Amino acid sequence: MIFSMTGYGKASMTYQDKKITVEIRTLNGRHTDVRFRIPQNYREREHILRKMVLDKAVRGKIEVVVDVLSTGGDDAYGLNQPLFKKYYQELTQLSEELQIPQGDIMTAILRIPNVVVAEEGELSDEEWAVVRNVCKQAIEKLLLFRSTEGAALEKDLKGRIEAIQSVLAQVNPFEEERVENLRTRLRQRLDEYMNKEEVDENRFEQEVLFYLEKIDINEEKVRLAQHCKYFLEEMAKKEVSKGKKLGFISQELGREINTMGAKAYSHEIQRLVVDMKDELEKIKEQVMNVV
Repeated sequence: MIFSMTGYGKASMTYQDKKITVEIRTLNGRHTDVRFRIPQNYREREHILRKMVLDKAVRGKIEVVVDVLSTGGDDAYGLNQPLFKKYYQELTQLSEELQIPQGDIMTAILRIPNVVVAEEGELSDEEWAVVRNVCKQAIEKLLLFRSTEGAALEKDLKGRIEAIQSVLAQVNPFEEERVENLRTRLRQRLDEYMNKEEVDENRFEQEVLFYLEKIDINEEKVRLAQHCKYFLEEMAKKEVSKGKKLGFISQELGREINTMGAKAYSHEIQRLVVDMKDELEKIKEQVMNVV
């Protein structure tokens, strides 16, 4: 089973006169990047919430928002008076020097960040227990979302790997034809430039074998089939984080397909190689969203 890196989880609980809400959003990311928006009085225990999220979310760009609202609609706000006075004095002085109308300077200052602040009290152990519980519920919803998205990803990836396996099986009928075409082309070239009496048949057969060895794609076919099987086995594993490994396997798939294309010397096999490359590009795009 695989999990998508894209996910969303939200949970809320009421504690006394507060409604505590935790929202978690995750997006694609090669590395783990966690950002928190949290009330100031929760900061000292932010590392605990961070560990809770990282233990489950594992990978991607993760944004966690913890919001606290008063259920009675009477949120306590305070005025940062020293900061307000400093802005007022400096703006008034600047207005007089530049002879600019002051306008509604009071309203403008109130809109400046940190001038009006919420009055946050001490964080009790009971409230912290509620916060942790809400965070746990949000994480569970995030994982459910990722699991649902991952199921769709897994179905798509499995179908594309099976498509590559199906196309690979179509290569075999063209191999014998390719050998005969090579032998015919070499014979035609010899007949054009040399008399039949001058041709050393043993040497000719040696040259045919030499070219056949150079364009032999049997090893590539075997390795490609093994990589496809390995890809499906990795998807079926229970471990959560497997996106990077699937990415590495897809690179190996590409290496074998490209080598087959370089050795093909057959219009039909080249066409099949292009079909496999098309499926592989879509696999790579999807793997980027796997945790």
